[in-house]
Amino acid sequence: MIEKIILALGLVLVIEGLAYALAPSAIEAMLEALKRTPLETRRLIGLIALALGVFLIWISKITAV
Repeated sequence: MIEKIILALGLVLVIEGLAYALAPSAIEAMLEALKRTPLETRRLIGLIALALGVFLIWISKITAV
């Protein structure tokens, strides 16, 4: 179990690191756009991302059996 958590965190860090290494100016533009986005919209985006993540984890669990 702990191995999977470490693997998942490592994958997140790889993807985040790639984004910052390959397109730092795009990250800055995205953060500026995020600042201009209303709080409720940001909250909705977060909830959608959370639901999508849970769904993908669920799919990976049922297909692994």
